[in-house]
Amino acid sequence: MEQTTAETSAAAEGVGVATAQKKMKVLVPVDESDGSFYALRWALDHLFSSSEPQDEQEPNTITLVNVQPVFQPFIYPAGPVVYATPAVIEAVKKAQEQNAANILARALRICKDKKVKAETLILEGDPKDRICQAAEQLQVDLVVVGSRGLGTIKRALLGSVSNYCAHHAHCPVLIVKPPPKLSHE
Repeated sequence: MEQTTAETSAAAEGVGVATAQKKMKVLVPVDESDGSFYALRWALDHLFSSSEPQDEQEPNTITLVNVQPVFQPFIYPAGPVVYATPAVIEAVKKAQEQNAANILARALRICKDKKVKAETLILEGDPKDRICQAAEQLQVDLVVVGSRGLGTIKRALLGSVSNYCAHHAHCPVLIVKPPPKLSHE
């Protein structure tokens, strides 16, 4: 029994005990919403140390992902189906790429200000599915998503990316609620 006490007290003092920690891989989806950037700042403040990593501790890694919706080249108005021309399709794809690049550049600046290296990923498709797929493919340990602060009815009608991810991702999902002033903007 005394040996256990000695080991416990040595561990508490940090004497002769190796405290190597596994690095955590974090995925943070970002879009143009304030809620997603609030979640990014929260993750950086709470999961990433601003001090230099020690030899025994590997730094956590963060991957920023932006999911652009698939452009449908046809339109279903009240009348016959209308198809978009190749020039329109190309212009829309370029605009989506530029939008994703701008969002990720803003997120990267926030990471750089906190002295955290980040990787970026641009995906296309349904954000709910693509975020969960990316989390699995990248084998992340945690997904940190923002919440738009929708009420029950709006959430039911519009769907909730954070709710879907919480139920379908292979890893833990942390939903960061924004402060009251951001949640309804």
